[in-house]
Amino acid sequence: MNEYLKTVIEQTECRNEKEPEFLQAVHEVLTTIEPVVEQNKDLYKSVALLERMTEPERVILFRVPWTNDKGEVVVNRGYRIQFSSLIGPYKGGLRFHPSVNLSIMKFLGFEQIFKNALTGLPIGGAKGGSDFDPKGKSDNEIMRFCQSFMTELYRHIGQDVDVPAGDIGVGGREIGYLFGQYKRIRNAYEGGVLTGKDIVYGGSLARKEATGYGLMFFMREMLGAHNTCIMGKTITISGSGNVAIYACEKAQAMGGKVVAMSDSNGCIYDENGIDLDCVKEIKEVKRGRIKEYLECHPNAKYIEKSGVENPVWTIKTDIALPCATQNELILEDAKNLVSNGVIAVGEGANMPCSEEATKYLQENGVLVAPAKASNAGGVATSAIEMSQNSMRYYYTFEEVEAKLDCIMTNIFKACKEASDEYGLNNNYVAGANIAAFKKLAGAMVAQGIV
Repeated sequence: MNEYLKTVIEQTECRNEKEPEFLQAVHEVLTTIEPVVEQNKDLYKSVALLERMTEPERVILFRVPWTNDKGEVVVNRGYRIQFSSLIGPYKGGLRFHPSVNLSIMKFLGFEQIFKNALTGLPIGGAKGGSDFDPKGKSDNEIMRFCQSFMTELYRHIGQDVDVPAGDIGVGGREIGYLFGQYKRIRNAYEGGVLTGKDIVYGGSLARKEATGYGLMFFMREMLGAHNTCIMGKTITISGSGNVAIYACEKAQAMGGKVVAMSDSNGCIYDENGIDLDCVKEIKEVKRGRIKEYLECHPNAKYIEKSGVENPVWTIKTDIALPCATQNELILEDAKNLVSNGVIAVGEGANMPCSEEATKYLQENGVLVAPAKASNAGGVATSAIEMSQNSMRYYYTFEEVEAKLDCIMTNIFKACKEASDEYGLNNNYVAGANIAAFKKLAGAMVAQGIV
């Protein structure tokens, strides 16, 4: 390995030794951009480019006190990692989940820098959230938590500074409560300060569909480059949240047959094809568990999760779409998929495949669509929402979808061109990292030592 790269990796590991997710994200990027670094090592070393790129510009940590329905005071921890403003205001989602910690926030923020650069839009990288768990909470409890969270966060955000959005545990309901509190404190309507808003107060059509749709647009392009298509393929999807639901919707529209979806408890398998209306009713309306699918379709199968392996990856499939959370698809899952003849894996979640799983898939000829690229549809459409807020104008659903399609097509082209340029044999993971890194490195050199 290039000595400069090796030194930076060692320094990063030493400074962040208790942050495994962050180190995984950094290691994946730095080990794949070596051809570019080798060409520019003297320049990059002289300006400490990699050292600065792997260190957040700002880390904000704060307490979030709120009162539950029993009148008890609960204290959670809030985060905002403003990682990079190289090419635009900080941009990235908020995650409310018990697993949230500093390592996960930093990994997500670091990933967001590269993802946002690939979109071609002027947005930097950030991430935030809390270890608050919205599951089982009443609407009033969630409202009180969101208001307390925003009472601190508002100091650090703004439509030209930092623009949060939703992520796991943060949907339209939570964005609404957060936006209402921000507007109340600021005494001004700043529509572009949050994205993922409801259409009635400044949101964009096609935003909730965007990440799932974008994943399938990328998959269409990737498969097309290898003389195949989605039509007629069997597809399995992990998760049953926003990304999974709308990836399923678009996959079905493209002629794919989705036979499995999951949640944290287990997965459903319907050999006749998933009834998406039933899943939407369970997850978007009732906020229930995927097992309830059997009430509508008693001939479907439910496989309960036991241990770390996800049963959804044991089902024979052509295309696998991990759309739940980080490191959900591990080496054993990858082995199951390969033995069952999978041809492509599309990352709908952030870093859902472990490093070992990704390597195994690639070594066995499986096409891998990396999250930085294939997951970028949501943030791309968030940027389109920001532009609509600035213009005081709304695009139609068809206009937004067409713009999203164009962005995802261009992202694939950038990944493929980088892969081809450096002789990486259709390694789109490396191609995505290199394409984004070259843009970010150029901006960092141009802006001096800041």
